[in-house]
Amino acid sequence: MTWTERRSARNGAVELAHDRLQEGADGEPLLLVMGLGVSRHWWPEQLCAAFADAGFAVARYDQRDAGESTRLPKPATRGNPFAALVTGRGAAYTAEDMADDAVAVLDALGWESAHLFGHSLGGVVAQRVALRHPDRVRTLTSSAALPSDVGGLGALRHLRLGTLAKFARIKPARDREGRIAAGLAVARICASPGYPLDETEALERITADVDTGIADPDAQSRQIGAAWHGPSLAELRVPALVLHGTDDPLLKPSAGRATAAAIRDARLVLQPGVGHDIPRERHTAVAAEVRALSDRAARVDGRA
Repeated sequence: MTWTERRSARNGAVELAHDRLQEGADGEPLLLVMGLGVSRHWWPEQLCAAFADAGFAVARYDQRDAGESTRLPKPATRGNPFAALVTGRGAAYTAEDMADDAVAVLDALGWESAHLFGHSLGGVVAQRVALRHPDRVRTLTSSAALPSDVGGLGALRHLRLGTLAKFARIKPARDREGRIAAGLAVARICASPGYPLDETEALERITADVDTGIADPDAQSRQIGAAWHGPSLAELRVPALVLHGTDDPLLKPSAGRATAAAIRDARLVLQPGVGHDIPRERHTAVAAEVRALSDRAARVDGRA
């Protein structure tokens, strides 16, 4: 698999690093939106290849405050991501800004519209892009994510607090070795109980991202605390698919059920044995679900 060189999109003062998979470049546009505090390199290569094989042109980007995109200066006091989620305090920027970032990437790619696939916090961002810019979104797939309507104390009902405690015990990274150790600890916590963790593949992703870091609680707090002032999920009219692992160690299946229930005509797929990652054994099936969603949307639109 070959990716293009890193390119930059711009939303105001924020630069957004992104690239495209060269294989399958003639397919339907598919933009991948990754989760809290990690870069585009955390997308499994084999999953991206499965999307290309299913007929999609795949692009991925680093959200603001992650990877090689613009990061805000460190504050005087250290942030706490989960306190930020509960309190909704993230005055550095809004959730609308984060949604607009995705559209800036679409513009830079020359895509008038695209299918969106968001994982974890990326799923929440993708939901909000579809609400704020429905004309730019062909279909929405939300994977292992909270409903974008839920915030503050309401999010706690979907969270597994024991896993939050495990995240809190990960030691702050002081050097490259520490960053690799922190990344591997995160991968192990998120791993699917029903499938073996491919630690070799996980290390490849982690080392690709290691110089930009993963365990940055300040950036995570800003991302997860960014407040949303836009429409509710009940107003979303984009064809939607909701994926959630029945054994997600971070977010209970109730999060996926609530997301699907809030979106009219959304398809919910609960995946037995799957955690807060997308295991290799599920890549082909996940790509097939997104392909089926695209085909159904095309039939409704009269494009097929």
